[in-house]
Amino acid sequence: MHSTSEKLSVMEKVGYSLGDLAANLIFQTLVTFLAFFYTDVFRIPPGTAATIIFVVGLLGAFVFTPVVGILADRTRTRWGKFRPWILWTSIPFGVLALMAFSTPDLGERGKIIYAASTYTLLVLVYAANNLPYSALSGVLTGSMEQRNSLSAYRFVAVMIAQFIIQALLLPLVLILGHGDKVKGFENAMMLFAVVGTVFFLITFFTTRERIVPTAEQSAGVMQDLADLASNRPWRIVLAITILVFVTLALKGGMYVYYFKYYLSEVELAKFLEGVGFNSSIAGLNAVLTSAGLTAFQWPDDPPTSAFSLFNAGGIICMIIGIGFSKALADRFGKRDVFGGALFISTLFLLAFYIYSPESIWLVFVSQILHGFFYGITIPLLWAMIADVADYSEWKNNRRATAIIFSAMLCGLKIGLSVGSALVAGILAYYSYEAGASAQSPQVVSGIRLAVSVYCSTPFLLAVALLFLYEIDKPMETRIERELGERRLAPGPDS
Repeated sequence: MHSTSEKLSVMEKVGYSLGDLAANLIFQTLVTFLAFFYTDVFRIPPGTAATIIFVVGLLGAFVFTPVVGILADRTRTRWGKFRPWILWTSIPFGVLALMAFSTPDLGERGKIIYAASTYTLLVLVYAANNLPYSALSGVLTGSMEQRNSLSAYRFVAVMIAQFIIQALLLPLVLILGHGDKVKGFENAMMLFAVVGTVFFLITFFTTRERIVPTAEQSAGVMQDLADLASNRPWRIVLAITILVFVTLALKGGMYVYYFKYYLSEVELAKFLEGVGFNSSIAGLNAVLTSAGLTAFQWPDDPPTSAFSLFNAGGIICMIIGIGFSKALADRFGKRDVFGGALFISTLFLLAFYIYSPESIWLVFVSQILHGFFYGITIPLLWAMIADVADYSEWKNNRRATAIIFSAMLCGLKIGLSVGSALVAGILAYYSYEAGASAQSPQVVSGIRLAVSVYCSTPFLLAVALLFLYEIDKPMETRIERELGERRLAPGPDS
């Protein structure tokens, strides 16, 4: 095996991370707004929207992702195994994202068919793009310390994309659509498609695959699957991945309803005035208009403005948390840091259950603290997946990076499908009425439970599973040392 544990350049780390920024402009939009877009913009019944999200998500998890994983591990080009997939899918990804958030006037049945078709194609291309991209992180370097650093760069980029989507997308939609949300979503996705394509190309041209399996390490599909089945750390990380993304999709999709229907609009307006938000927007617009530019169109209603500010605060603190991740993981190991930070972050999710509609300050403080501690965990999950690939090579003397990452992306898609479908499913169960100015107490209670108790349960189960995960700091060191010795040893043909 050709290998190196050399230090990655800042340019390569930034170039690699831009690929995740590009993908997450679309991914975060799907997680945060797909249910809302289907029910309140495209006007698909909530139960039908839940079915589309769930079924297509499972199709991506159990069909598209494994197939791409098998194909990517067997790809042979002068550019490597995984980089070509990023090149090939860069333009189709953007085009399908635009189509998925378009709103043709087709009647109810036609809308359902259109939504299901475009979402299916988008999930397919997402798998063909994001799985090889994720697997690429496992072959850029053999150094676990460098992987921790690479993950930190990568997930700062992810948080930037998340900030754009969760804090700025609704204002951007109003600006680009001149007040029309339908047109605004289409124009926003067009912008993301162009930017994403450029960033994917930068990723392709600035990275290099260094860990290349030798012919003796190649195995058939059945052998790869057998290696997975016998890999206990892989099984545990797979379960953790599913649970984490159930929570992320559920809370991400439900917060918009929490602000719109549970929290007091009067108190939200007072909060925005008290923290200087309204005066800041007014000051910004004064500067823009005095310079002859168009004023920044922020949503007028307090729930939408507060929701965007809420997301922005959480994301900024996640980025701060990411900054602590590498140093903590280098010292204590990924497993222990991930579990401890995830548990603390979950406590602040649970706190949402006890807050009254008037407890706006407490809601925001909990979001900030949750964001900080969850931010510490963000780079570690994907670095742990790369470690699982190393563990498999160390134990079996065979490396199948893409199929391991494909299994984890299966878990991601299962989690997102379940979590996103739960958003629409919970709303349907509690008899949510799309577009209504107010909801019944039953619906409001369901929303409140969803953002607290329902969201916290998968996180707590994930923490419990970590007690069975054996790759602690001493084992990380041993695996890296012994694999490094093997890779430096001369091959049979040397």
